[in-house]
Amino acid sequence: MQKKYTEGLLKKFKMYGCKPIATPLITNKKLQKNDGALEVEASKYRSLIGSLLYLTTTRPDIIYATSILSRFMQSPSQIHLGARKRILRYLQGTKEFGIWYTIETNSELLGYTDSDWAGSADDMKSTSSYAFSLRSGMFSWASKKQAAVAQSTAETEYMAAAEAMSQAIWLRRILEDMGEKQDEPTKINYDKKSAIAMAKNPVHHSRTKHIAIKYHFIREAEATKEIKLDYCRIEDQIANIFMKALSRPRFEELRAMLGVTEICIKEEC
Repeated sequence: MQKKYTEGLLKKFKMYGCKPIATPLITNKKLQKNDGALEVEASKYRSLIGSLLYLTTTRPDIIYATSILSRFMQSPSQIHLGARKRILRYLQGTKEFGIWYTIETNSELLGYTDSDWAGSADDMKSTSSYAFSLRSGMFSWASKKQAAVAQSTAETEYMAAAEAMSQAIWLRRILEDMGEKQDEPTKINYDKKSAIAMAKNPVHHSRTKHIAIKYHFIREAEATKEIKLDYCRIEDQIANIFMKALSRPRFEELRAMLGVTEICIKEEC
């Protein structure tokens, strides 16, 4: 089903004549609203972005690129159009890819979260990201711009961790209703030690009152042993794929860690 939708999307926008590429975005490229390029027709641009957003429900490897381009739907430029076509060229070369889920005896909920700082060139807002699995392919993920401008890296990290924890608590409730109650605290891996220190040490809170109070439920979630915020090496941080344009080796490594691999369904082989 996913393969047929991808093929239909590529055929609709006549991209079969283009050579496939390995990544959906140029490495470390920053896109912005006022880039000086000529504007293009917005209606067709919005139509394709809407189709790509639908596809992200099964292809998390394009969610960052698609979410970035969705910020320019009001007045897209030739540069945005070129980035849009690059995603299609990437999809052309990965039509057979999808998330492969395996049967696991230990259905433990495991999460990853990450953030940048002032990544948006237009309003200096940061991007939060997270991904969750049950020890198989990822089944819940997000990459979105934060609502407020963070005044420090510690603040944006803390806000990203809070969003991931909110999702983790919600997933724990859903799994409990499905008969898969999580007896142990859900571990969320983060590569930012400052955010973990703020969550574990109440002394830090007197210095971070400018952070909205709603984000301070992190410490409460840890105290009730629902959530456990753990440090992981940046090399193991899967959520990194949701917040920046990566080089090909790193992108392909994290894509595999997401569970997005080449799949050959029996009926289609």
